[in-house]
Amino acid sequence: MIQIAESPWTPETTDSRIPARNKVVTRYLIDRWAAEQPDKVFLKFDDPDHPTGGEEWTYSAFKDRVVQVTLGLQQLGVEQGEHVLVWTPNSREHALAFFAINYLGGVYVPINTAYRGNLLAHVINVSDAKLAIIHKDLCERLGDVNLASLEQVITVGGAAETPLPTQRFEDMLYPTEGTLAPLERTIEPWDPFAIVFTSGTTGPSKGVLASYLHIYTNAGPETWHMVTGEDRWLMNFPMFHIGGMGTMYVMLCRGGSIGFCERFDTRTYWDSVRRMDCTAAFLLGAMATFLAKEPPSPKDADHPLRLAFMVPLSGDIPAFSQRFGLDVYTIFNMTEISTPIVSEANPEKRGTCGLARPGVEVRLVDENDCEVPIGQVGEMMIRTDRPWGMNSGYYKNPEATAKAWRNGWFHTGDAFTQDADGYFYFVDRMKDAIRRRGENISSLEVEMEALAHPAVREAAAIAVPSDMGEDEVMLCLSAQPDASIDPAEMIDFLTPRMAYFMVPRYLRIMDDLPKTPTAKVMKHELRAQGVTNDTWDREAHGIRLKSERFG
Repeated sequence: MIQIAESPWTPETTDSRIPARNKVVTRYLIDRWAAEQPDKVFLKFDDPDHPTGGEEWTYSAFKDRVVQVTLGLQQLGVEQGEHVLVWTPNSREHALAFFAINYLGGVYVPINTAYRGNLLAHVINVSDAKLAIIHKDLCERLGDVNLASLEQVITVGGAAETPLPTQRFEDMLYPTEGTLAPLERTIEPWDPFAIVFTSGTTGPSKGVLASYLHIYTNAGPETWHMVTGEDRWLMNFPMFHIGGMGTMYVMLCRGGSIGFCERFDTRTYWDSVRRMDCTAAFLLGAMATFLAKEPPSPKDADHPLRLAFMVPLSGDIPAFSQRFGLDVYTIFNMTEISTPIVSEANPEKRGTCGLARPGVEVRLVDENDCEVPIGQVGEMMIRTDRPWGMNSGYYKNPEATAKAWRNGWFHTGDAFTQDADGYFYFVDRMKDAIRRRGENISSLEVEMEALAHPAVREAAAIAVPSDMGEDEVMLCLSAQPDASIDPAEMIDFLTPRMAYFMVPRYLRIMDDLPKTPTAKVMKHELRAQGVTNDTWDREAHGIRLKSERFG
């Protein structure tokens, strides 16, 4: 019998902006729900061969498993406040490790499963972790990198050899007896919850230091008010991403439920929704595009999903909402912040991210942090009224922290406009902006128009050097299954849909665009490749576009 000691729930502050510990801190949330609703299902795992759709863990059973793994971590020598690396795909073991590390008062440090080589070594070094939980199939990558502070490895999925002492998850983290030692001190809402590494689309990943209050504010009841404790969230994002771990935590905060998948799959998406009875989900714009371009079916609205966050908004939102019988919301968020922009259901303003939510201040500024007029492009910077409501800096990177937090505001690095009604519109990453012939071009706008073509599956617009100075627009595309893209026809399709200076000069048709495991296109890789031998040049084919009097 594993024994634990209870801990107080009231934070040591009278500040009304700080919720009670049992509304914010993982350990006390688990204790609370296991006591208040022990028989409610918290986790349901997707299994098409299971007679009821998949294994289910009630809050009581979930707590028992978490406490068991927590005891295993303690017996391995992990102490409160220590960092633990987790490097596995989504799995039962990953979910348990995530919650058990926090139950112990440790700091969860997940790693992108695509990392290897120098980037892997960089993350391991920054993490300061002594223990790593790693899927057996990833272990061979450890042989070529500096392991920094790591002392031992626990493998998931079976045994594997590593340069360090190595044992299996099932042997070490499922003890059946023992006493869970009491915490050295109470876990507070402002304590570190995780170090979340940025996606690495533009260079070495930075470790975002996130407190419990950060992750709570990110998508808690005050921020994502449309999601309730009665919902079951379809969790198909990788857990090393804020969209994966964040939604797991979000539903724990609400006392809700999670339908747990390993990954997004267009062909099986709606079957998974039905099997697990999911009512809420998150869709990257590309995911929504994939679903919308599937052939219509009489079963399109035959599912329990009632709402989906779509980021960014793409395609015909009213048509998507009507076809699939659900409400669509959108937001703007990134790992470092806490969902400052949220839309209403089924926003009518094309391309909007929504309005600033209560509790945040949002400004659009120039390079000197001076506010730009309504309608002009500026960098979004943010601050919250809740202490610890956003990131606590970049771990072991004071220069990047100081740069991002200059003048007391967090600078997102994203260019936006705002209209007279207060709605915000994403223009581009500041570093992704394209400038051609004196005009600023949003790569997102070019991509959205390209995705409107029925043959296009993926699109990425980038800047490539021009012989005339500034940039030329290059559009990288992949086709839908059983479809093909004719470059000249694509130019004919795009020309009436956008300003003449936005129409790409270069088109590159690829089988797949290079992406991170979170489905973000790695534009830095496409830019580095530049104009390749297989790139089509419209000017070389005699297609030149000129300015018209009214553009």
